[in-house]
Amino acid sequence: MPERSEMEEKQRRVEEFLEAGGYDALLLARSDNFAWFSCGGQSFIALASETGAGALLIERGRKVLITNAIERGRLLDEELPGWDICEDISPWVDDGLDKALARLAKGKQVASDVPAAGAVACPAEIARLRWSLTPEEVDRYRALGREVGEAIGAAAMAAEPGMTEYEAAGILSQQCWSRGIQPIVVLVAADERIRKYRHPIPTANPIRETLMLVICGRRHGLIVSATRMVCFGPIPEELRRKHDATVQVDAAYISHTVPGRRVGDVFHAGLEAYAEHGFGEEWKLHHQGGPTGYAPRDYRATAASEEKVLPNQAFAWNPSITGTKSEDTIIATPEGPEIISASPGFPAIEVKAGDLTLARPDILPR
Repeated sequence: MPERSEMEEKQRRVEEFLEAGGYDALLLARSDNFAWFSCGGQSFIALASETGAGALLIERGRKVLITNAIERGRLLDEELPGWDICEDISPWVDDGLDKALARLAKGKQVASDVPAAGAVACPAEIARLRWSLTPEEVDRYRALGREVGEAIGAAAMAAEPGMTEYEAAGILSQQCWSRGIQPIVVLVAADERIRKYRHPIPTANPIRETLMLVICGRRHGLIVSATRMVCFGPIPEELRRKHDATVQVDAAYISHTVPGRRVGDVFHAGLEAYAEHGFGEEWKLHHQGGPTGYAPRDYRATAASEEKVLPNQAFAWNPSITGTKSEDTIIATPEGPEIISASPGFPAIEVKAGDLTLARPDILPR
């Protein structure tokens, strides 16, 4: 069962949200929000599901699990163990949120993270409740980040020329699953596909000289993102020049990600670094990342982003220059940005960024 302090803090945030909006209840049907409020519970069946097989209706003095008879046992036994919770269970042939709300919330003002009859859908406002991580979430996130870093580092060491991108993706996925991590995004590109595509879904393309591995790994609902580059043989001069510039941009983003700073200003710092290192137009070819946590990105940062970095909010910046990318997951702690997804034994470049010296992943020579 989760720590009482974490459960109480999340209940407090919900009740504050209800009070501010004039609502009587909050419906959480998205799997990411279910995971957040339940302190890591998994309501989904398919990995890519946005909504789960169970939902939570939260009021000031009551919490209700809405699900069907198929899912009831697992959700109560494994995802909500020890919770003081009411149940609204339907036969699988007759389940649905609209019917459940008609039974449970007649005459009440309900806010919802999904469209539902009689409820006010406000998913963006609800997502904000989870942006600042609790101390318990920070502990889980650090453990996840450490193991994602281990997994992608091990996959980079195991890949070989002649393998296909499919095979490299399989190695990366296995490294994640063996650690209890769900690989919800796996991108792999070799050689010319790294230069051609920013989001390279794995193919039968064989690995010859260079390889890029990208992972978004999830556990307890939290998601860690990371990218690693591998070169089989001497690192080409052009790739060396581009990667050195990319890690400088990455360090600029990370060093400026401090609580209280406007996210648009952090973004602008990255653009200045692109220009300073001779690649002022590259940012236009791919988004630069943004806040993360229970979603791969809660939103994509731009110069117009007015949100402020919150204490203990997670970010994953992913600057790229054609043919290379730098990416890790960080937590914006009050003491400064903390990189949580480093890969042990992976070569690193020490980058000076303001008052900080940051280690960014180099290209692994093989």
